Amino acid sequence: MVDESNRSARKRQAIVDAATGIFLEKGYQGTSMDEIAAAAAVSKQTVYKNFADKERLFHEIILGTLDAAAEPFGTEIRSLLEATDLEPALRELARRYLTVVLQPQVIRLRRLIIGESGRLPGLARTYYERAPERTLARLAECFRELAERGLLEIEDPALAAEHFAFLILGRPLDRALFHGRERPPEPAEVTRFAEAGVRVFLAAYGRR
Repeated sequence: MVDESNRSARKRQAIVDAATGIFLEKGYQGTSMDEIAAAAAVSKQTVYKNFADKERLFHEIILGTLDAAAEPFGTEIRSLLEATDLEPALRELARRYLTVVLQPQVIRLRRLIIGESGRLPGLARTYYERAPERTLARLAECFRELAERGLLEIEDPALAAEHFAFLILGRPLDRALFHGRERPPEPAEVTRFAEAGVRVFLAAYGRR
């Protein structure tokens, strides 16, 4: 039973891996379940046994990649509350934020879902709620607690979270999305954007 379960799990992962590559190469519309089955070296019946249809498979790939990238970062946001020196902790969080969001596969999948948002609005909405919106909510809650402790001066934590996110990510994310960049940013580049963003954020919200 255990061997059968492991075999089924391996087949399911092979389908996800194969489908991810084909979706990224050909887009959602250009991908067929036959191609996915052939690339995964399984039968078409096996693909449909694991995923009811192409949309369900696409949904799992998008949200699975998202959760793998976003959930550890949520823990890092909470760890900011334990910092004894806020500025370097914010800089490190900003560097991690850039690193997570600018992963080449995350960028490519983000482009793909933006391109399919008209056809799959429910998935696009779920992606937004579970990625940018959830991160902003976690940042807002963290900033609210830091303000209550007197470490930041913030009247509107949600707005402060938006400012932090766009100071750190605005230009690097736009450039990655529109320039077709397929490599992660250089560490020096990440540091430059992180430090500049945190400096401006603290100029607005740091304790006087």
